Amino acid sequence: MGASSAASLRVAILGTGLIGGSFGLALRKYGAACHIVGWDKEEALRRAEAAGAIHEGSTDLSRALDTARLVYVALPIGATLEWLPEIARHAAPHALVTDACSTKLAVCRAAARHFGGASDSGDRQVGFLGGHPIAGKEYSGVEHGDAELFRGKKYILIREAEPAGQTDSRAHDFAALVQAFGARPVWLDAETHDWAVAIISQLPQLVSVALAGVVHDETDETGLPLTLAGAGLRDLLRLAGSPYPMWRDIALTNRENLARALERMAQALEYLRERLASRELEEEFAAANEVYRILRDLE
Repeated sequence: MGASSAASLRVAILGTGLIGGSFGLALRKYGAACHIVGWDKEEALRRAEAAGAIHEGSTDLSRALDTARLVYVALPIGATLEWLPEIARHAAPHALVTDACSTKLAVCRAAARHFGGASDSGDRQVGFLGGHPIAGKEYSGVEHGDAELFRGKKYILIREAEPAGQTDSRAHDFAALVQAFGARPVWLDAETHDWAVAIISQLPQLVSVALAGVVHDETDETGLPLTLAGAGLRDLLRLAGSPYPMWRDIALTNRENLARALERMAQALEYLRERLASRELEEEFAAANEVYRILRDLE
């Protein structure tokens, strides 16, 4: 399934929006001569074909999955949970099914009821590999797709415990494929993933939404203070442009971790409020500066 073997692949991409479309574009650019079939609504499929993300489209799931060795599920979390049983029923023997959902525990638990692991020594059954590319944009749709979307980004893959003597060949082949896209595979368990992304991805989204709400409520009929805003506020509110439907599913499937993250954020804000006139505020800035330096060095 790596770049060297992609020529023999028939790939089904379920959901041809930003992530699915970008996966198709990257596969066509870096994955050799595979044949890509998209599954989505008719209008979305037309846009995906026009963008070059897929070779053909089908609104029939069984037809899209027919003989596909790799099935890439780029649907919202709720839709992924809904369609997993049908995907398992129609997927070809030996296929690897992988998803791109941004929470993993609920999806991987559901998948475990319908799929084998991606570690079957003979690859005889349909396998499932949880995945989450740490990549995206605040805009949705294949028209914003990019073959380079995954380059330089981390791509989380969910590691399962393997019985003695068995190898995870399909999972490692997929890891090699995303490496060919320029991504950096990172192996985690589902619980650790959901805790981590609640802090570094989902909390920033909700903080951006909350900040936008404060600015909205404080802006008067003259447009102030919003019309005075510069690049700093735009940077902080970039995530506020994200579509709600995707985040609804994230909140529902990672609620405990998100609630804890928001509680920690509320405590941090209260701590700052109480120390506005204190030298201790300098210590908070020093710690924040250090976190920013670490992030900058990670790029």
